[in-house]
Amino acid sequence: MTLPILAIRPEPGCSATVAAGKAMGLTIEACPLFEIRPVAWSVPSGTFDGLLLGSANALRCGGPQVDSLVDKPVYAVGNATAEAARRRGFTVARVGNGDLQGLVDSLAGERLRLLRLAGRERAEPSAPEGVSIETITVYESIGLPLPPGVAERLQDGALFLLHSAAGARHFAAECQRLAVHRGDIRLAALSPRIAEAAGSGWAALRSAAEPNDAALLALARQMWHDPPSG
Repeated sequence: MTLPILAIRPEPGCSATVAAGKAMGLTIEACPLFEIRPVAWSVPSGTFDGLLLGSANALRCGGPQVDSLVDKPVYAVGNATAEAARRRGFTVARVGNGDLQGLVDSLAGERLRLLRLAGRERAEPSAPEGVSIETITVYESIGLPLPPGVAERLQDGALFLLHSAAGARHFAAECQRLAVHRGDIRLAALSPRIAEAAGSGWAALRSAAEPNDAALLALARQMWHDPPSG
């Protein structure tokens, strides 16, 4: 039996991951366990030198207030977020490799006041001297139940992709709620921090070499063929 791979991140990212996985020849399907919803917000007072974006969700959910900031250069966590910013009319000043802390660290030596548009649950990067970050919540991620039909299939084993710490915790909680045996499940996480959030007891739990979808799918392809390592 072919081991199924399931992506649980919210849409539209979930479908994008599935499409990329299928292009690699993986047996992968979408099972989004989150829904992204806008949060009411307003642009804070003061002058900002740019926008710090850790997700394209900030642009999708930010509403017309985002358009009022289009003159601010964007510091984007990765290529997908940068491309979403360009489509919205922004100029992109810098693009990270998928790690927000790494992007912020790369600003050392500059003097910048940045406005970060973020989700309600987030990690807080440590800014280098000369860089200040004001964070505004513009969206939230709402956990959805694991469909019973999916849970029933998991006794034969499956590999899940974890794109966030919140996703890892929610998936683990859903497995507990539905009495899914962790020893039947393999997890591929985008980063060590996300893997740690999933807890222990899984058939296999590994982190991608880099915090991006390509590296995560490469790891999934390897784990797809490897026997569980415990």
